[in-house]
Amino acid sequence: MSTTKFRVAICGGGVGGLTCAVALSLFNNVDVDIYEAASEFAEVGAGIGVWPRTWKILCALGLSDELAKVAVVPPDDQPKVAFHFRKGDQPEGVNFHTLVTPGGMLAFHRPDFQRVLLNHLSGATCRAFTRKRLVSYTQNNSPSSYPSVTLHFEDGMTAAYDLLIAADGVKSAARQTMVTELAAVARAKGKQEQAQRLLDAGPPKWSGTLAYRATIPSEKLRSLLPSHRVLENPMVYFGRNTQLTVYPIARGTLINFAAMRARYDREYTTFDEAWVKDVSREELLSDFEQWEPEVQALFKSVDRASRWAIHTTIPLPTYTCGRVVLLGDAAHAMMPYQGAGAGQAIEDAFVLSRLLIDPRTTRATLGRALRAYDAVRRPFSQRVQAASRENGLLYTLNFPGHTFDGGPAALGTSADREKLARIRERIQRNWEWAWETTADADVQRALRMLDEPPDGSRMRCVAV
Repeated sequence: MSTTKFRVAICGGGVGGLTCAVALSLFNNVDVDIYEAASEFAEVGAGIGVWPRTWKILCALGLSDELAKVAVVPPDDQPKVAFHFRKGDQPEGVNFHTLVTPGGMLAFHRPDFQRVLLNHLSGATCRAFTRKRLVSYTQNNSPSSYPSVTLHFEDGMTAAYDLLIAADGVKSAARQTMVTELAAVARAKGKQEQAQRLLDAGPPKWSGTLAYRATIPSEKLRSLLPSHRVLENPMVYFGRNTQLTVYPIARGTLINFAAMRARYDREYTTFDEAWVKDVSREELLSDFEQWEPEVQALFKSVDRASRWAIHTTIPLPTYTCGRVVLLGDAAHAMMPYQGAGAGQAIEDAFVLSRLLIDPRTTRATLGRALRAYDAVRRPFSQRVQAASRENGLLYTLNFPGHTFDGGPAALGTSADREKLARIRERIQRNWEWAWETTADADVQRALRMLDEPPDGSRMRCVAV
């Protein structure tokens, strides 16, 4: 008969929070409660892309068989087209690269993906609660007991745990509380500038980019243009300050549609309107009127679209403070230009869960496990975050030296050929981590850190 080591609360029922709950519930030595702010566990958004590095993690969690049934193309290790690159902001577009990777990018409909995760929680040693929005937490470091964290919810309820895993998204209340704690520590040491930087890094920042998102019934697009390449091929269309990513989901019955409008002069400013709102087709078309006919066919197929103000987070000097740890967008909300946000949340969940279930991690040594997680995951995820931003500059033809201010591109022009070649080379170099590496070495490195002696502090909360 097993005995639970400690009690864990996961706040946030998105991909990262649910994956963490699934990973911890594979073992019965950790009690897990997962809290979701909404009235039900429902994913926001349409498509989710999974690269080989993330797919190997999902296989290790025992999810591969069920996920394979809902993927657009069944996964394997054979070379596949991940995306075709095409410059489309001109009367006749130009193909300039086909990105081929081992296994390609696995595309899922988010509700299908989430359903698989929820199915693996059924009957597990994990309780789930909805309508529970975290607003803050307090930490207890009484000498007479183990350190703990008390969660404070919007409805007035409180709950105490040994550990809070904050997967509460880009608007994370836990992140805001954490930077306040870290700033107080810095201020107590006379580091006023560091304290202010920490406070500034708490709230999400507008990226200057608006995303117009929709799902298109494949049959509708086929009726307009039967031979449209997107019906069979994932596409990235490049344009000056604009960009479009489209690919089949839901076993080919739907097309995931995401059109971007970038204003880099507004990056890291405040967005004063609603972050998400429904928009008319006229607003959707206003930035894409000069694009080529095959792109216009996509826009004509959109019945309803929503406009999203894409927000990111400023990199933090730590993902953990005391008995609280950040995961997913709460830690590193990033631009969508590598399709890596969900994958990085899954990787956070996998590394953290492996550390928590290890026999060397107890209530007394939780701090050591959290420091190992931070040491491994923070540098990697922040590199991906930076690369995703750079890819956005390249996709929207804003990267210095890679713009097309003189007019439409033509492959017959050597200068244009060279510029497009540099764009695709830089994008691929930024992205290769997703299919040329695995998380195995990072997991092993984190686990080796559990052999290091604890630092002696009961509840470490320091911005390194």
